[in-house]
Amino acid sequence: MELDMNKAEAAIRGLVELADIEINGSQPHDIQVNDTRFYQKLLSGGALGLGETYMQGLWDCEALDVLIYRLLRADLEHAISPLKLLWPVIWSKLVNMQSHNRAFRIGERHYDLGNDLYERMLDPRMTYTCGYWKDADNLSDAQEAKLDLVCRKVGLEPGMRVLDIGCGWGSFAGFAAERYGVKVVGVTVSREQIAYGQERYKDLDVDLRLQDYRDVNEHFDRIISIGMFEHVGPKNYRTYMKMVERCLEDDGLFLLHTIGTNTRATDVDPWTNKYIFPGGVLPVPEQIDKAVSGVFIMEDLHNMGTHYDPTLMAWMANIDEHREQLDSLGYDDRFYRMWRYFLLSSAGSARARRNQLWQIVYSKKGVEGGYTSIR
Repeated sequence: MELDMNKAEAAIRGLVELADIEINGSQPHDIQVNDTRFYQKLLSGGALGLGETYMQGLWDCEALDVLIYRLLRADLEHAISPLKLLWPVIWSKLVNMQSHNRAFRIGERHYDLGNDLYERMLDPRMTYTCGYWKDADNLSDAQEAKLDLVCRKVGLEPGMRVLDIGCGWGSFAGFAAERYGVKVVGVTVSREQIAYGQERYKDLDVDLRLQDYRDVNEHFDRIISIGMFEHVGPKNYRTYMKMVERCLEDDGLFLLHTIGTNTRATDVDPWTNKYIFPGGVLPVPEQIDKAVSGVFIMEDLHNMGTHYDPTLMAWMANIDEHREQLDSLGYDDRFYRMWRYFLLSSAGSARARRNQLWQIVYSKKGVEGGYTSIR
């Protein structure tokens, strides 16, 4: 039986007030309700309902990133948890959502949306991961600083052979080949990314392949993975690490760059899983530790989570700047609202310190004399 509309509205108003949010209030982070169906849909749908009702235009919020930040800091996402949302959790325990035969689904659903979208959203190198804003004040500089940080952390030297797991459009591969004189093999499950990267870096010592990471069986001096581990899934973490061990030279270094969380989950939130990253999972530290146990020695751990907030806000600013162009290319208002919710809710989550961003450096046997941390 549906909850009475007035009771649903009262329940929602009472909840959001705990985070200093007012329904139809005057603050930029207040929720502006356009359709009263919002209340019942939110109560019945939880996190999924919040995102879907925004996509449907049932509510608006000027400072959506601040709204999500406040909701998360007040821990309100756990206040509405309908039983039907338990099914994805049960299903993920029974099925390997990131199995070999499902590996290319994320490429088709997300990364193959269209290079015309990402060319307008990202920096000139098309780097779709967290930037490093320590000494940067714009997106391009922040992304170059991140790429250079990775190169320095693994000690790249001319002539080295490097594997980039989840190479995207080839931003790291191109940067490392240009600046450090290394040979890079990159693998991804996105056809659009491969086509773009192969053309852009055809004059460099860069070999980009449409290939699942499990199928790589070559030796490399260094291995890096930037923003791909979120698609691996807990059932495959050990397989992933054993593959890296198999392909890494005994004196090599492996750098893992991944979004993570301190709260164990079997899936990303249901809205993100349905509309953005199907099968995505954010690891917790214990899961990574278990996967590398007896395989690697951790040399360095760097939490860069606060750098994701300005990265996401810069991506959103680029989308807004090119909105008319994107609309003419077929990215309609519903897509815009979906993408705005994705980027700004992610920014709010990073700002609330709910999600982290780790760069971890591993060795097989330990660096003789110790590893010097680089920031």
